[in-house]
Amino acid sequence: MPLALYALTVGAFGSGVTEFVIMGLLLEIGRELDVTIAASGLLISGYALGVTIGAPVLTVFSGGWPRKHVLVGLMVIFVLGNAACALAPTYGLLMAARVLTALTHGTFFGVGAVVATGLVAEDKRGSAISIMFTGLTVATVLGVPFGTWLGQHYGWRATFWAVTLVGLVALVVLAALVPQDRARPETSSWSSDLRAIVRRPVLLGLLTTVLGYAGVFAVFTYIAPLLTQIGDFHEAAVSPILLVFGGGLVVGNLLGGRLADSDLVRAMLATLAALALVLAAMTFALDSPIATIVFTGLLGAAGFATVAPLQMWVLSKAEGAGQSLASSFNIGAFNLGNVIGAWAGGLVIEHRPGLALVPMTAALFPLLAIAAALTAVRASKSTALTPSCNPVH
Repeated sequence: MPLALYALTVGAFGSGVTEFVIMGLLLEIGRELDVTIAASGLLISGYALGVTIGAPVLTVFSGGWPRKHVLVGLMVIFVLGNAACALAPTYGLLMAARVLTALTHGTFFGVGAVVATGLVAEDKRGSAISIMFTGLTVATVLGVPFGTWLGQHYGWRATFWAVTLVGLVALVVLAALVPQDRARPETSSWSSDLRAIVRRPVLLGLLTTVLGYAGVFAVFTYIAPLLTQIGDFHEAAVSPILLVFGGGLVVGNLLGGRLADSDLVRAMLATLAALALVLAAMTFALDSPIATIVFTGLLGAAGFATVAPLQMWVLSKAEGAGQSLASSFNIGAFNLGNVIGAWAGGLVIEHRPGLALVPMTAALFPLLAIAAALTAVRASKSTALTPSCNPVH
């Protein structure tokens, strides 16, 4: 794999830390800025919504630019946004800085995925995407725990300064290693890009991503209370168990890329089925400490094994200039799934059936995702047959 691919991995690492590290700093932020934990939690939702909105807008706006320039420009905004977070004197300004940073997230991963697949042979494109997304998994395994520790000992602002430094390193590496575009990207326009997006296989692929990841985050958002209140672990055990989850992310991510290279459709369906099975079985695993730890790792593996196949599906069904936009939309779809999953899990906890059955309820999402994926496959076959059935003269 070319070095430029690992430059994208560094950028993905920075974005991953920025998105998730705040989960471990809600209490510190709430105390200093005098807001409730619920209000602090909105900093997570605000970021996810910023990704969902920013991905298509920035991708279309920068559609005709050389992709290397887009990636470097996004990293500049990323650095400025995290510095603004570190300096924010009020909750409102911190939220604004978070949203500003989030606007770059979807486009970076979307355009980066297109660049990654262009750096390798066709039969290695799934692996290339998984290597880029390894930055996100490493951020979860190492970056988030370290950022949380740093924020708890030196203040949450120190964490954002550290992420700013990571962004500067990523900026230099991207500028040095990512090659210039061999040819200028196709001129982008709203009409041409939207034509690529509104194709049924692409829309159904986006729906599959939303539903699949809603299942992951319906559980992961509430993993701490699941472990302590249902699994009967001490609070001190949560961080080590999350390291097991992060290890699963790394394994699942790389495995998903390999599966996508061999058979994309089978990989997409198999990984979603595995996710549904793990979520359902986790309900019963919470009765055993060892099984709980094992299934926490399996949740990470199954959840991230879906990423490369889902991203590859959307990329393969979009066309021409619309690939970057479709890819960015899919990153937004992952984050929309985060929001929906957290909301659905909260409903299950506040009403019936309650916290203990959150994993079982969450398993419904990947089952719905499988139905959407099967419909997408049929729609793709129908689209492929259309020219032969209705010749264009």
